[in-house]
Amino acid sequence: MKNQNEKLAELLAPKGLITRTRVAGGLVLAFFLVGSIYVLKSSNAEAEVTYVTETVHCDELSVTVSADGTLKPMRTVTIGSELSGIVREVTVDVNDAVKTGDVLIELDRKNLSAQVEQARATVKSAEAKFVQAKATLNESRLKLKRMQELNRLSKGVMPSRTELEAQEAKVEKDRADLIVAQTQITSAKATLLTAENDLEKASIKSPINGVVLARSVEPGYAVAASLQAVELLSLASDLRELELQVQVDEADIGVVKVGQTAYFTVSAYPDRQFPAVLKKVAFGAQTNENVVTYTTYLDVNNNDMLLRPGMTASATILTSAKDEALLVPNSAFRYSPRLKRERSMWDKMAAQGHGAKLFSKTAKETTYHGEQQKTLYVLRNGNPERITVLTGLTDGIHTEILSDELKPGDEVIIDQHRSGKSR
Repeated sequence: MKNQNEKLAELLAPKGLITRTRVAGGLVLAFFLVGSIYVLKSSNAEAEVTYVTETVHCDELSVTVSADGTLKPMRTVTIGSELSGIVREVTVDVNDAVKTGDVLIELDRKNLSAQVEQARATVKSAEAKFVQAKATLNESRLKLKRMQELNRLSKGVMPSRTELEAQEAKVEKDRADLIVAQTQITSAKATLLTAENDLEKASIKSPINGVVLARSVEPGYAVAASLQAVELLSLASDLRELELQVQVDEADIGVVKVGQTAYFTVSAYPDRQFPAVLKKVAFGAQTNENVVTYTTYLDVNNNDMLLRPGMTASATILTSAKDEALLVPNSAFRYSPRLKRERSMWDKMAAQGHGAKLFSKTAKETTYHGEQQKTLYVLRNGNPERITVLTGLTDGIHTEILSDELKPGDEVIIDQHRSGKSR
């Protein structure tokens, strides 16, 4: 047997020293890991959650639709000429006010006046030929009557039957000549009327009360109406009443109705809002780069004459409004709660799968008779409580609550923050 000195020598050998060193190091590492996990869990357990809330309140709510468009006159008329000729005089200029019947342009009248005189002479000639044809017919009838009387007295001896028939044929011919003469008179009078109308059209007159928007003609201008429709002037109806035509997106057209009020702004007066009233919504659609819009017409009062045709306007149409509505911020519907404490690495590993998805779901939204059912969270007794509400109108910032789950003064959660607590 080994004595005590030999046993002590074995214990003090290098191999035993290495083994004991490894055991001691492992124990120290284990104690360090356990302590770190305990400190981490203790710190996270003491982390507090602070909720960001907004108060449910009653207020006015207006729902609007925005659209861009252009101001235009109620009525625009393009003035041209039905006749060819030389412009002798232009009596108006741009921005001049005109009334119905005012002479705007005068064409040269020399050729037109000559045509009228020629047409009048043709009428007189036709009337003379008619008188002549009528006299000839009367003469033929009298001669036929004498021949018929003579034939009766001579008991058919004279004049002969052939002579009588020849005279009867002449009467018929003279009657036809009279009809032709009458027709020539009608034709000549129609030609005279046309020439007189052309002479009258040499004075181009205003068909409306309004103002001159554009002028593209000067004295001496040669008008060739037979080649193309010539635009000489452009007139607009009274500019104290304008029309705003805007393009409303197809997504908003269902809530835009005739009679709704609106306001708009123009670049010339960026700080001023002009009122308007919606009067018509076109059924025909316009498509531009796959965007479908509908032209909507609004009446605009322009008594102060600040607005001008062609101005670009940005309109806001009031589609719905309530004086007293229970409102919550739209951000409340986007909030979903997170865990009150940060999960440790072990918690996260255990929660992978079903647990990790539990708090990532968004609020449920379903259509319900034109309204919507949505979920949000209310802070009650310091804890979030999930409720489902029936919503109504929304202006994009606040939403109306129609159901009784919320009351004025309730605090709805819109966000949350996590803060640490010192020991």
